[in-house]
Amino acid sequence: MASTDKRQWLEAARAAIRIEAESLTAAADRLDDALIRAVDFIVMHSGKVVVTGIGKSGHIARKIVATLCSTGTAAVFLHPAEAMHGDLGIYTPGDPTVMISKNGSSAELLALVPLLRELQSPLIGILGQTGSPLARRLDVVLDGSVTREADPHNLAPTASAVTALALGHALAVALMCARNFTAQQFGRFHPGGQLGRNLRLRVREVMHPCEQVALAARETSLRDVIIMMTEKPRGGACIVSPEGVLEGLITDGDLRRTLTDHDDIRRLRAGDVMTADPIAIGPDQGLIDALETMEQRPSQISVLPVVSDAGRVLGLLRLHDIYLGAR
Repeated sequence: MASTDKRQWLEAARAAIRIEAESLTAAADRLDDALIRAVDFIVMHSGKVVVTGIGKSGHIARKIVATLCSTGTAAVFLHPAEAMHGDLGIYTPGDPTVMISKNGSSAELLALVPLLRELQSPLIGILGQTGSPLARRLDVVLDGSVTREADPHNLAPTASAVTALALGHALAVALMCARNFTAQQFGRFHPGGQLGRNLRLRVREVMHPCEQVALAARETSLRDVIIMMTEKPRGGACIVSPEGVLEGLITDGDLRRTLTDHDDIRRLRAGDVMTADPIAIGPDQGLIDALETMEQRPSQISVLPVVSDAGRVLGLLRLHDIYLGAR
């Protein structure tokens, strides 16, 4: 009979997350030189990594393959049952194999071991039972054991699945370090989507150049600044010296605050309203750097002046431009 105590549902959900978190912490504490040996097996071979598992472990294996591929390690998934019917042909001699299993007793995986030995494949395990029959046949075992699963009956592969996935991620991250995998390389593997765009593009490719931006001197009346910002609606006006060096910035928010605080703005000049020495960015920095500059602050900023090494204004970058590429 279904429980009608909805608070009990919530407590069970919270308990599940806590159990999984404790399992991950324990797995991190157990990591040792076995991880280093696993990384060595993989980086010493110029080919791909084959990751295999069956059932829920197979789903985890597919996600680990995706993570490895996106972080500089070529990888493919092998279904252990299909391996017996021709899929072993994906191997080239020496391709390392990562086997994922909760109990380490899967007949399909055990049957693969002698075949993979013939292919000179180093065998790495992410196993929930380090004393299992499979563990004894592998070269390296990463301990994915858990005290209990996260469900009330200790049955569903929840904490064990999360722990296996985390160990796969840990292996991928260690491989990134071993290969000195850079953010630029990550961007090349992710050409689509927002993240790939931010990693791939430079500020100069997205910014609005000076002819599209309101530029004013300190002495310019605030009324004229408002007119300029209306004609060139980029969310801000750069206040510049006669040589074009950035001295300040006026944003739409600055205008709203000024109009709130002053009944008469006729005597106000740009220098009275601007933020002096505003945060700026160079044209050759990545969009990912610009986004971090804008967002990783106590108060976010939505427009960013782009300046040369000498401080001359080259354009303006909006947060909107980073996310949508709008020009």
